[in-house]
Amino acid sequence: MVVASRLVARSTVLVEMHPACDRHDPGRSHPERPARLDAVRLGLEVAYESGYAEAVVPRPATRDELIRVHDPAAVDALEAFCRAGGGRIDVDTTATASSWDAALVAAGAGLDAIERLRAGEADAAFIAVRPPGHHATRDRAMGFCLLNNVAVAAAALADAGERVLIVDFDAHHGNGTQDAFYRDGRVAYASLHQWPLYPGTGRVSERGEGEGEGTTVNLPLPAGATGYVYLAALDEVIVPLSERHAPTWLIISAGFDGHRDDPLAGLALTSGDFAEITSRLCGLVPAGRRLMVLEGGYDLDALANSTSACVAALAGERIRPEDPTSGGPGRQVVESVRVLGP
Repeated sequence: MVVASRLVARSTVLVEMHPACDRHDPGRSHPERPARLDAVRLGLEVAYESGYAEAVVPRPATRDELIRVHDPAAVDALEAFCRAGGGRIDVDTTATASSWDAALVAAGAGLDAIERLRAGEADAAFIAVRPPGHHATRDRAMGFCLLNNVAVAAAALADAGERVLIVDFDAHHGNGTQDAFYRDGRVAYASLHQWPLYPGTGRVSERGEGEGEGTTVNLPLPAGATGYVYLAALDEVIVPLSERHAPTWLIISAGFDGHRDDPLAGLALTSGDFAEITSRLCGLVPAGRRLMVLEGGYDLDALANSTSACVAALAGERIRPEDPTSGGPGRQVVESVRVLGP
């Protein structure tokens, strides 16, 4: 059994999970399968036993909350498609009759967490939902994603007058989240992802437009990049972005498919790296304004270990099922983005 060691005064992490998310089933051979949440639950056992995490059940998002970032006609069409039994949306993305209810609570979980954190119930929240969301665009479900869970939460915060920083460390670029705020100066978006890889977006040159110019930052990293490169990117690119943007809330798109054992990508991170990244990101905003939202991660053991390590980090605890990594390629990408500046 892994034992958590204390780093700082303990804080509580809300874990938002809903049984509807287990019923979204794209098919037996699909990597984004219900067993992913079983792995997450396994990774949460230490947090529950140690008393620094508490499970809560989220509410579904409303249509008005969805259409802050999604086209109303697209929302209605997706609901009707699911209610009629679903089917294949694209080569990667499938919905069933149960998928709409899962998508609604996945999109609503971040909103529920914001309400609870504002009420002082905890210092951070881990949103353990599926389907994931960061590929879903304004008018299209794609890349395993139906609705953009992170974008729905960030838009609600921005409309309430908050300034939001989204940091996405999924191995795949979050094209949908980037598109949602590409011209919106209230929400900064930073992505560390493998390049080249699906969906083919996330170049260094994609930096935002209009009021959002300079608030989008992409670090397209080569296969084999390690935690050393990610921490350099945080120190040299994302911390300066945060200092310029002055966020009042942090949302982490936590894709654990950057793990070295993941079958869908070629990065070289470990659960120890994800914990270090999470710990550093938490310092960018005050306690009570931190959300971590599950995106990818398709090796079940890696997903369990990464969940355990990151939820501990959110609570100021230290769990390292694996050592952090060092060396590897990608340092020149960080340097090129740093040199570009704001």
